[in-house]
Amino acid sequence: MSHKAGFVSIIGKPNAGKSTLMNALVGEKMSIITPKAQTTRHRILGIVNDEDYQIVFSDTPGIIKPHYALHESMMHQVEGSIVDADLILLVTDIKEEYDEEDVLKKLERSTAPLAILINKIDLSNEEEVRAKAAYWQEKLNPKAVFAISALHDHNIKGIFEFVLENLPEHPPYYEKDALTDRNDRFFASEMIRAQVFKQYKKEIPYSTEVIVTAFKEGEKLHRISAEIIVERESQKNIIIGNKGEMLKIVGTYARKDMEDFFQRKIFLEMFVKVIPDWRSKKNYLKKFGYE
Repeated sequence: MSHKAGFVSIIGKPNAGKSTLMNALVGEKMSIITPKAQTTRHRILGIVNDEDYQIVFSDTPGIIKPHYALHESMMHQVEGSIVDADLILLVTDIKEEYDEEDVLKKLERSTAPLAILINKIDLSNEEEVRAKAAYWQEKLNPKAVFAISALHDHNIKGIFEFVLENLPEHPPYYEKDALTDRNDRFFASEMIRAQVFKQYKKEIPYSTEVIVTAFKEGEKLHRISAEIIVERESQKNIIIGNKGEMLKIVGTYARKDMEDFFQRKIFLEMFVKVIPDWRSKKNYLKKFGYE
């Protein structure tokens, strides 16, 4: 019997629900999810394996106009995922005001089959959903339009079946026991970064990067050291908080997430470091794992 395999890119604007969708399709928490936009900074692969197929889902940063070298790197990752794609899932929020021109521009060079996923329909009504579906059908003539709620698992099974039907015949690209292309250090840093997004307001989350400096695995305990990078001394003071209270909160929640994820006890230590304007410095971006 023939084997199917392919790359499925999930793209869209910030906060459309791409990461929630990816996690629902893969069945694992691969991408961090917060209510704030621009949470995803890297292209993250989530791999679903079966005897007859391998689906390589690709969660991507939300498409924006770049203001920093960091943003440029994020948009390069989106473009790379579109070029690689055997199939594209464009996620759009039901409440979007038809202003996805930046997204459409990125799709211009693609010849891959396209499905439109109208997300967050639980916040809407049937009339609004039909109007959106008709708009997208006329605008892009996609292979399919799905009305979904990634958060509530509505129509996820239908998308999965559509993906499977449209995968090309191909040998697997990765080992059959692979779940992602990222290592444990990456997921540890993302869990800390998720808590920074959840616990702080305004500019702080966007000015922050997390680097895992040590990851020592043990049978019962993992020892992890991390640096939280900020751009200014004033941000460092906010991250640490009065008598270290805020940093302690971040560490407590991140450690719980890691213990769930790694199924081990975690000893976590964190330090805060200032690197002025790191988002605009390509040497630091490269060092931090951005292209």
